[in-house]
Amino acid sequence: MPSLSTLVHRTLESLGRRVVFDAPRETLVREAIARKEVFVAACGALATWGPPESTGRNPKDTVTVRRPASEETIDWDSPNNLPISPETFDLLVADALEHLSRRDRVYVTRRCLGADPRWAMPITTVTDRALTALFTVNMFRPIPEDLSRSPFSQSPFLMLAVPWERLDPDRYEGRLRIRPETGRTTTLAVAMDYDRHMGVILGTAYLGAVKKMAFTAMNYYLPPVGVLPLHASANVGAEGDTAVLLGLSGTGKTTLSAAPGRRLLGDDEHGWGPEGIANFENGCYAKLLHLDPEREPGIHRAVFHHAPPEEQGAIIENAFMLPWGAFDLDDDRLTPNSRASYPLTSLADVDPSSRGGHPRTILFLTADAHGVLPPVARLTPPQAMLWFLMGYTSKLAGTETGVSEPRTTFSRFFGEPFMPRLPTVYASMLGERLRHHGTDVYLINTGWSGGPFGIGHRMDIGLTRILVDAAMSGRLRAVPFQEDRRFHLQVPLACPGIPDPGILQPRTTWPAPEEYDARADRLAAEFARHFREAYGTKGIDPEIASQCPGS
Repeated sequence: MPSLSTLVHRTLESLGRRVVFDAPRETLVREAIARKEVFVAACGALATWGPPESTGRNPKDTVTVRRPASEETIDWDSPNNLPISPETFDLLVADALEHLSRRDRVYVTRRCLGADPRWAMPITTVTDRALTALFTVNMFRPIPEDLSRSPFSQSPFLMLAVPWERLDPDRYEGRLRIRPETGRTTTLAVAMDYDRHMGVILGTAYLGAVKKMAFTAMNYYLPPVGVLPLHASANVGAEGDTAVLLGLSGTGKTTLSAAPGRRLLGDDEHGWGPEGIANFENGCYAKLLHLDPEREPGIHRAVFHHAPPEEQGAIIENAFMLPWGAFDLDDDRLTPNSRASYPLTSLADVDPSSRGGHPRTILFLTADAHGVLPPVARLTPPQAMLWFLMGYTSKLAGTETGVSEPRTTFSRFFGEPFMPRLPTVYASMLGERLRHHGTDVYLINTGWSGGPFGIGHRMDIGLTRILVDAAMSGRLRAVPFQEDRRFHLQVPLACPGIPDPGILQPRTTWPAPEEYDARADRLAAEFARHFREAYGTKGIDPEIASQCPGS
């Protein structure tokens, strides 16, 4: 039986002139408009909408082929590594190729992931949608001339994306999950086969599925070649000093990475290789809900500046558009996850190389809605590895009675769904690099102070920027620190630019210190419980485990 890659090539050959290879951006824009895949907004951006199941990722339908050759490299205990058989993946490929073979137009883009050609990975996307092809042009990088330096130069990742074709539930009965709401087998799949360097997307029009499949592939392939993948933004200062910011949604990663006097490398995905930090991507994929032109002027300008569609650059996905082509970014009736894709070149203050040296500073961002973590704290390498493993933030549930209870959230490495390997791989790589390069690591709480959500207040963005600047500039190195024994953090007793050091000690900001202690003990216990459940059998170094809050 021919290999899957051979089947793909045969299908493309059979389509002849119906296949469009590496079409210019202008051509893809015009074809997306002509084929009614998008509407043109008043500003010239392209607007698109998908069905309800295509407004975000589908983690329960994101699956991975399990094979003897590679199964020991993947953490199958993670809820995001859902196994399927090789035979099921073959069926998905066959279905994708069958759909593609009937199209009057198929688009192939050959791009790259990684701004450092020493480890960049080529990626070929085959799709029946001009919009999907255009998205890859926005988000993936051009292939560098010296790609031959990369260990992946001869093994590109191949992605088949047929976003609007649903699976036949009967064909996949017993192979894919049963959807509780229908009682039938799912009609969509986002499937990865690491051994064959392939992925298939069927049944979801969410453009983020394309981006995150590529990111997940990089997170699997990079560690064996000595590159640590990071779900992070990064920027470079005037002196060439690199800073990396990790944080889950809602922690301020995008906002704080756009710092005055610093050039952006990228807003979401980077690799830390032997020569330093490099962005994976060519563009950004920003959330739009409540986007404020005052607070996020760079992003707002990148998405909504006026230009002809062929030049404007932005793809606006699942946002509420008014009849005259403007958008209401506060209306979340379609989804709270409206997005915009745009090239990095749409932003000012961007480093065109997308590369920086080894980071002088790393910031872990958390939005602690319990209000018990300090605004800033320094982490030793073992503490940094622990907080990297935990990836803590807190999210807010719906407000039925006006005040909602914070929900503690842990996402390993600040990107659990996209980190398929065993946790010790990523954690040990971080620790080795921190020690070797003397990188400073700080925890920044962008959440609440003076009490939990509903009682306390959100950290002032101006205060947070002062703390971030002090950390990135190295000025925090010179101040005295005091250990928080409950959370195993080094809390500064002062900070340049902060007149009242009392705000750095969260217990003193609460009206009733005993209530702070009770709430802090409760969060520390949640840390300890999660660590036992997630890592109790993973062989985590005792020095790291001892730094877990509650231990």
